[in-house]
Amino acid sequence: MFDNICKFLAETYSADIASWLFGEPIPLTQVQPQELAVEPIRADSLILLEAEGLLLHLEFQTKADPQIPFRMLDYWVRGKRRFPDKKMRQVVIYLKETSSDVVFQDKFEESTTHHAFEVIRLWEQPLANFLEFTGMLPFAILVNDGNKERLLQDIAQKIDDIPEQKTRQTIGAATFVLAGLVLEENIIKQILRRDIMRESVTYQAILREGRQEGRQEGRQEGRKEGLVAIVLRLLTHKFGTLPPKLHTRITRLHIPRLESLAEAILDFQSLADLELWFSKKK
Repeated sequence: MFDNICKFLAETYSADIASWLFGEPIPLTQVQPQELAVEPIRADSLILLEAEGLLLHLEFQTKADPQIPFRMLDYWVRGKRRFPDKKMRQVVIYLKETSSDVVFQDKFEESTTHHAFEVIRLWEQPLANFLEFTGMLPFAILVNDGNKERLLQDIAQKIDDIPEQKTRQTIGAATFVLAGLVLEENIIKQILRRDIMRESVTYQAILREGRQEGRQEGRQEGRKEGLVAIVLRLLTHKFGTLPPKLHTRITRLHIPRLESLAEAILDFQSLADLELWFSKKK
């Protein structure tokens, strides 16, 4: 749901996003994630916008994700391969305040590899940055303001002042969704006009897409859990209880690698073979 809203806002109001990030409304056009296709790729969260000489990669995150640094390196390599002459700017935008150290990580480092990217924590941003541009209004509720209800009332007034009805409905609907990260739904409904949500075609479409993606993610998550269980059962049967470190590494594998590991286990003679398998798959 939140990924869908952020992606929609970034693509629909790209000039406002550019004004916020670059200080000027640089014309940005959407790039399909498939253009970087090297499996696997999280097309649902990947936002790519391009301008002359520039490729902008945005990642909106509601939760701290320790895989972000490697993913940014991965997408940077893909982007440079596809657009070698463009400068690539990568920005991870965290939406919900957290004390996790992960949201302060702005680089990937391993051995001689070093890759840096930008990190923006919305709760640390000045409120004025979001009230100035129509497309940024839905994000305003996420800044670190002590009185969220009063802030939402101010945002609602600005939404009511938007002259074009369709834009008013779209921004109102997006604000309704993002406000759910910091306020109870009954409070949001008291402040925002409910007819905005009912009449917004965009909101209804995003809701349907979010439900569909949720079901798909549920199926994928279930499949992964099943594969993890099989792999751990096979290894435990052959070698006994696994060291916690190996157990953790296995649970972090993606589905294709879990499938590969399940096949490779048949040839393993000791846990040393598992360690060797991990080293070869880096």
